[in-house]
Amino acid sequence: MTTNEITEAPARLNYARTVPKVFRAMIALDAAAREGLDPALVELVQMRTSQLNGCAYCLDMHAKDARKAGETDERIYLLPVWHEAPAGVYSERERAALALAEEITAIGGGVSDAVYAQAAAHFGEEELAHLISVCFTINTWNRINVATRKTPGTL
Repeated sequence: MTTNEITEAPARLNYARTVPKVFRAMIALDAAAREGLDPALVELVQMRTSQLNGCAYCLDMHAKDARKAGETDERIYLLPVWHEAPAGVYSERERAALALAEEITAIGGGVSDAVYAQAAAHFGEEELAHLISVCFTINTWNRINVATRKTPGTL
């Protein structure tokens, strides 16, 4: 195998077909979580979380959805290094959301008071609760799709 060849592991199971009741519940939870939040912000958070979790399926899907929501290629390409992105690429509100998403995803150390306070300064209580909900739903989707080896671009 050359360095340019990628071996694709086959999907393990079709989660939606195997446990449809759980899948439908996840869809409903995901829809409820994003209520009232800017769709472009939701996609940024979902892409960053998927990058951290190594979920190719979710990253592919949410990058496509982000473009549909008006995201630019520049903002999508710079997302892995958003901390170092030039001023103005991401708003302070987006930076607060991304920092919170990163700490929720890497839950081992908890969410720091500083990151939580930064998010709370940019989001009202209900919005913040929805943002936290988006973070835990995308983490769950990532784990489902990584565990089942869901193939990017498939339904």
